[in-house]
Amino acid sequence: MPTALIADDEPLLAEHLVSRLAELWPALEVVAVAANGLEAMAALGARTIDFAFLDIRMPGLTGLQVAQVAGQTRVIFVTAFDEYALAAFDSAAVDYLLKPVSDARLAQCVARLQREARPEVDLAAVLAQLAGRAAPALTWLTVGLGDTTRLVHVDEVIYFEANQKYTDVVTASERHLIRTPLKELLTQLDANRFAQIHRGLIVSLPAVARIQRDLLGRYQVHLHQRPETLPLSRSFAGQFRQM
Repeated sequence: MPTALIADDEPLLAEHLVSRLAELWPALEVVAVAANGLEAMAALGARTIDFAFLDIRMPGLTGLQVAQVAGQTRVIFVTAFDEYALAAFDSAAVDYLLKPVSDARLAQCVARLQREARPEVDLAAVLAQLAGRAAPALTWLTVGLGDTTRLVHVDEVIYFEANQKYTDVVTASERHLIRTPLKELLTQLDANRFAQIHRGLIVSLPAVARIQRDLLGRYQVHLHQRPETLPLSRSFAGQFRQM
């Protein structure tokens, strides 16, 4: 049975990759999940591991530094930063995945890793299977507030706003930060309730009071329970023409 190590300093992203690999490659055994470069190096030294999925920016040691001592382990970099691509392939990486990694891209990587040992994976069949088994829309969000963790129902959310590689969850009276990137979050939301209005914004449709266009032709979204207005990009304006 092939084995794998996953190293990422963001636990939710590591857990997500574990679950997606289990779906796409059931025969692969994830034998270690490391939270930083030092833990990844220790795991590689403790046993023989066939594949290492390494984040590049990690505390202690970077994924590039871990790859230098990976020996016969085949390395796949999983990172949010594309500027390391050349250095990654100089480290003899098998593949280079940009976060957030889509199922299609991960399936392509899995097919590549399996190709030498077994017949080529029918990528179209794998994607068709995934499409036919779509996950239910997200209902609850787990957010942190100081030392407290609480649940926020999506019905409370007014809008989501991208905050670097994280996302702000804005309710009528609060703002929370979650680790899920906006692009990944969009695929988990009910499309009948939430709509993307800007590259960095997703709004709850019931929260929209009105949409106005200023003298320069720019659209602004006014909300029922928040005083601020949100920009509506022209590329997303078509979905509101009937409002």
